[in-house]
Amino acid sequence: MSTDFTPIFLFLAIAVGTGLSMLVLSALLGPRKVTTVKQMPYESGMDPIGDARQRFDVRFYLVAIAFLLFDVELLYLYPWAVSQWSADPALAAATGAAGSAVAGVPPIFRAMVFWEILVFVAILTAAFAYAWKKGVFEWR
Repeated sequence: MSTDFTPIFLFLAIAVGTGLSMLVLSALLGPRKVTTVKQMPYESGMDPIGDARQRFDVRFYLVAIAFLLFDVELLYLYPWAVSQWSADPALAAATGAAGSAVAGVPPIFRAMVFWEILVFVAILTAAFAYAWKKGVFEWR
């Protein structure tokens, strides 16, 4: 068996072991008393009384969309932050990798990419300020 897959198998073994240990510990240490109140459905901090197809206030959806927008922002910032400095020749020499084998933003384009990301963050900050001014984050 190749040692290239050892970390993957180790990760899977730890994940399965953690899941099984949580299952066993919750069965051994968890509460066992079954009551009608514990068996009653519970939804978002409220007892489910009335029709399940009632209308929700639009603020629920506005907050959810705002969360998704700012969450998606991180999808762009993390890869940029990793790749922005990974093509450093000093880093390549320290890790023993060849200069052409190290992925990332080439040093000549780092300033341009940095300013593009700053414009992206500025647009998101302006959108956040606009949403805040419009009262999207106020819960009435």
